Amino acid sequence: MLELQEDFLHGLQMLKSLQSKYVVKLLGFCEEAFLILTEYHPFGSLKNLNQVLNLPKYKVFNTWHRRFMLAIDYVSIIHYLHNSPLGTFVMCDSSDLDKVLSQYLLTSDFHIVINDLDALPLVNRSSGELVRCGHQELQGEFVAPEQLWPYGPEVPFEDSLMPPYDEMTDIWKIPDVTNFLLGEAEGSDLVRFHLFDIHVACKKSPAERPSAEKVLDSYRRVLTSLVRGTVMPGTRDML
Repeated sequence: MLELQEDFLHGLQMLKSLQSKYVVKLLGFCEEAFLILTEYHPFGSLKNLNQVLNLPKYKVFNTWHRRFMLAIDYVSIIHYLHNSPLGTFVMCDSSDLDKVLSQYLLTSDFHIVINDLDALPLVNRSSGELVRCGHQELQGEFVAPEQLWPYGPEVPFEDSLMPPYDEMTDIWKIPDVTNFLLGEAEGSDLVRFHLFDIHVACKKSPAERPSAEKVLDSYRRVLTSLVRGTVMPGTRDML
């Protein structure tokens, strides 16, 4: 019960402290009943994106431009978490694509807000404090390489021996999330083409990866280029 209370209070405090256009709006709470009231978004989590855009009334929004704007929203949120008023937070509830998408809500005007702030450990560079996401071994290609157990299968996983890491784990996952957000809308492959270099950089070693700000700047430059039609000759027709 005490652990439940601590988790609730931590999540509530994070929600209160990080209120911004990037975070779901907090409307009220009751600590005694462990209740938090937030703004309702009928589309639900970001996992529902393709289903929503396939509905006849919303197909007009199923364009490369709208989908790319959602990707820019996503990177903007990562940038905010990495540069928040409270410090640099890492999105730890992100062991696979579905888990990442479930942390965000799709708004009725087709933007993204983050909804789940429970698992956001803080990186403190001044004290050299890094993070570990949870106490279980992470596996698979979605998580960053530095989040994987480095000592091989012959050494049983032990949380205390797992090397810590920083917010660059979030950067590693950006290309995969953006790939989902872009979907198969006409023109989306051209967007992927122009994002290729920055996405390659996101998959480099932690020290070589760009900051969320640099990724965001690259995304915005690509958007401006595509909208203005200043792309390579012959590619405009692909839109």
